[in-house]
Amino acid sequence: MKSRYIFLVLILYFAGMNDESFSQEKLQYYDLSKAESNVINNKGTESPFTGKFTKYSEKGTYLCKKCGAALYHSTDKFESDCGWPSFDEEIKGAVNRYPDADGMRTEIECANCGAHLGHVFTGEHLTSKNVRHCVNSVSLDFVPAILPAGRYGIAIFAGGCFWGVDYFLKQSGGVISVTSGYTGGVVKNPTYKEVCTGNTGHAEAVKIIYNPQKTSYEKLLKLFLEIHDPTQAGHQGPDVGDQYRSEIFYLNDEQKNIAEKDLNILRTKGLKIATALTKASEFYAAEDYHQDYYFKNGKTPYCHAYVKRF
Repeated sequence: MKSRYIFLVLILYFAGMNDESFSQEKLQYYDLSKAESNVINNKGTESPFTGKFTKYSEKGTYLCKKCGAALYHSTDKFESDCGWPSFDEEIKGAVNRYPDADGMRTEIECANCGAHLGHVFTGEHLTSKNVRHCVNSVSLDFVPAILPAGRYGIAIFAGGCFWGVDYFLKQSGGVISVTSGYTGGVVKNPTYKEVCTGNTGHAEAVKIIYNPQKTSYEKLLKLFLEIHDPTQAGHQGPDVGDQYRSEIFYLNDEQKNIAEKDLNILRTKGLKIATALTKASEFYAAEDYHQDYYFKNGKTPYCHAYVKRF
């Protein structure tokens, strides 16, 4: 009965969020690590066979790491054994070409923000299109959905078991995809078993890709703060452990400022906020069986529910 009530509240809540309630969000560029900036801003090159997307075979869309613009579809990715991700076609209008400073190669950049991607080669006859975009993995992000050309927003939140956060946020208008995963820790490519020990420093988190013409970072942030209890420290409901902490991982100063403002609003209402605000670091997608968990199993969250706070 309780789960039916929660579901009804959700329907009524989201039904009131029509397109007219959203204004187009002006997205700012996302912060880059030193290694990312060396490639993206300074036109460097990552070492061959070291990038996370070199052998990556998931279906979806590759985005620009700096601005979130859609660049390549996974259907155009192929194995070239060159040591870097290879594509034989870009999303129309997403990539610009320029003569490289070496006078021999052709550089490719994100058409939206000018981020250095790599180089493009022709005449190799590796695919029927006879084109190879040789792209640095650090210049890319990935979303498990086929997206058209355009720029997309990214948000990362942790609020207890990622199954429940995924369940509520995925139903919000303007959200394109939600990926459950791990972030904020010190171990590379952690497994669920490792994270559950509480020794890796990671939080169970979700990475949200959204359409800024239909929703905004702040609307998603407010919903996040309303579907879990931001006053609980080191646990969420019956799930106890640092991996279940409440935390907002911001990707630029704009997100940080919005989060600080909204957390302060809750504090003025008397809430003792435990939610941490941390600069985003590497996000690792969780195992497949964690993705879309409640939608696959036909169940509803046991420790998350919508409570209006704003």
